[in-house]
Amino acid sequence: MATPTPETVQEQISWSYANLARAHSALEDGVKKYQRIHHIIRNRTYHGLLSGKIAMRSLYDDERLKMTAPQACYYCGAKDSLAVDHLIPRIRGGPDDADNLIWACRSCNSSKQGRDMLVWATSKGFFPSILLLRRYTKIVARYCDQNGYMSTPLCQLVDGDMPFDVRLLPTKFPPLEELMLWVPSEGEENPNNAFHSDGDSAALHPRR
Repeated sequence: MATPTPETVQEQISWSYANLARAHSALEDGVKKYQRIHHIIRNRTYHGLLSGKIAMRSLYDDERLKMTAPQACYYCGAKDSLAVDHLIPRIRGGPDDADNLIWACRSCNSSKQGRDMLVWATSKGFFPSILLLRRYTKIVARYCDQNGYMSTPLCQLVDGDMPFDVRLLPTKFPPLEELMLWVPSEGEENPNNAFHSDGDSAALHPRR
């Protein structure tokens, strides 16, 4: 399919999530290059989200994974000096809910401070792990849906309208070999295999 240029909040979220689903599936398959099936997943995800035929799975899946994942910093994988961090900062209006709370080491927490995760990641030049980005994107999508932003043109957004900048949701991902499914554990040689999810590759289910 031709690469779309998102013009609305819904298109931005849908295209970013479709690329996320493609990367997630490829990493779980353990391949070094995207295969045809992964592009099909991206295509179906994008058009399914826009048409309403499919929807993102609830954050319950991500919360369950948080309970079973090794207790480590969600950003770098460190296991020492951990504290709770708001993925979307509370000072900017981020929800004070469990799904917005993650583990962060003292170093990452100090560096991030009150910044949104994607704002901070952009400034530091790193791309979040796929499972972290999946959680973040679901929070963003839920907020935009509940507050009536989905049909808003991106060009009409004003900084401060929302607790995050939806325009920062990535629509272009680094090469597959540079992506991580989960943060590497200390001493982990293959970070893409450090933690496996429950098969939520496309993180989608039919809308009932």
